[in-house]
Amino acid sequence: MMWMLTTNKDWDSLEEKFDWVQDMEAVPQDPVHHAEGNVAIHTRMVMEALQQLAGYKRLPAQEQEILWAAALLHDVEKRSTTVHEPDGSITSKGHSKKGAATARQILYTELPAPFTIREQIVQLVRFHGQPIWAIERRDPARTVIETALMVNTQLLSLLARADALGRICDDRHDLLYRIDLFEALCQEHDCWGKPKAFKTPNAQYHYFNKQGSAPDFVPYDDFGATVVMLCGLPGSGKDTYVRQHYKDWPVVNLDEIRRAHKISPTDKSGNGTVVQLAKEQAREHLRKKRSFVWNATNITRQMRSQLIDLFVTYKAYVKIVYVEVPYQKLHVQNKHREAVVPKNAVDKLVAKLEVPAPWEAHEVSYYIKD
Repeated sequence: MMWMLTTNKDWDSLEEKFDWVQDMEAVPQDPVHHAEGNVAIHTRMVMEALQQLAGYKRLPAQEQEILWAAALLHDVEKRSTTVHEPDGSITSKGHSKKGAATARQILYTELPAPFTIREQIVQLVRFHGQPIWAIERRDPARTVIETALMVNTQLLSLLARADALGRICDDRHDLLYRIDLFEALCQEHDCWGKPKAFKTPNAQYHYFNKQGSAPDFVPYDDFGATVVMLCGLPGSGKDTYVRQHYKDWPVVNLDEIRRAHKISPTDKSGNGTVVQLAKEQAREHLRKKRSFVWNATNITRQMRSQLIDLFVTYKAYVKIVYVEVPYQKLHVQNKHREAVVPKNAVDKLVAKLEVPAPWEAHEVSYYIKD
């Protein structure tokens, strides 16, 4: 069955149905880059331009729905990031990143979409400006290779073209030329419409995490222990996953450490103590080159990167396993946990969730029960 954000795509219906669409009417844009007017006008123009593109018309129906939803959501957080600068200009710095988080929250909690579809939309929103700016990045090759691991670059290019065409500005020709360069870069680096293929998992990890590494370099695999890092919201089923797949492995479990020391999950200062105790357990395993599971929420990239840096220091092979269940089931399962997390605290974590990227560890897998 094909997923659709909504069957009624009439703009008046969208405004009536979604408050975040209504909000677009009140968000101004800089007349130099958006002489057409507010975000609502621009978004409508983008969606109309998208549907006129030959590349869009050739797509399968499901991919058309994904792109249509991404176009509707691509500037959703200009409402919270738009600023009138002292020089009279209007900017919305950070709207893509914040918009991606909002898109994930909407498509997880309010308008549930299958995981793979949701994350394609999220990443299209996150990177919708990338084709215009990729050529100016310090390392354009790495920029397009990383982008292609996150999102289909062909779909991204179509969205960027619609974004450029769906506005009134003097530099439209330049914007479209930049998108042409982005497409050429993707083709040159073998990541046009597909992720670049690395020769080994360690080669991919090394490229994205070691400064100055080349994409074709293959480092020697000299691993000690394997660390399986669980990642998921409270109630997603991480403990069950461990019992089913790693029942004979040692487990560093932050919830168990909290219970042993009678520290609440909402105790911020106490959580620092929990993490330090957990890291010491991990170091003991790593020193003995003993594989183990790290079982905690790990919902942000910053949380994960600090731990992965520690594990890799001991030459560990790191595998992230992201676990997810539907939003309603999440709250049901959380209620039946031994350490129940308050509902409002879970919802705050949902808003902060950053699904692991494929390049964050040597291996990243997704265990999803849609």
